[in-house]
Amino acid sequence: MAIEVRPATPADLPYVQASLTAAFHGSLVAVHDELIDASALPAAVAWDGDEPAGLLTYRIVGTDWELVSIAADKPGSGAGTALLRWIRETAAAASATRLWLVTTNNNVTALRFYQRNGYDLVAVHRDAVTRARALKPAIPHELDGIPLRHEIELEVRFGEV
Repeated sequence: MAIEVRPATPADLPYVQASLTAAFHGSLVAVHDELIDASALPAAVAWDGDEPAGLLTYRIVGTDWELVSIAADKPGSGAGTALLRWIRETAAAASATRLWLVTTNNNVTALRFYQRNGYDLVAVHRDAVTRARALKPAIPHELDGIPLRHEIELEVRFGEV
């Protein structure tokens, strides 16, 4: 059965909260020197049959769309790819000029995933994660033996040749 992605509804809020908590230790995401309550943002849920399989949250500022969070319950299931396809198609249909996201320097799996899905590396924000710990002290200092210090920004641009 194929993964289907739908905009989240109020009935999905328990899953949204549970998914954000599992992936980010709560609904608060510390990124680019701010604390964002991802549970208050527009969201989309990936469904595998009648079971939720993944979540993304996003926000729109002007013609820029920011993918704030994304998490698949079962990596490799296709939920993450389906969510990225959905947000890209939705942003393009809304005449967005840019779809962007941030990940951390240690997250090499995500970097490969985003680049395979057409996102370009555009910036490294040195020590942004170090600063983010002032907003969210639960952010670990190291994951998989890699110091967690920097944010890496990736984007897709629409309407460029």
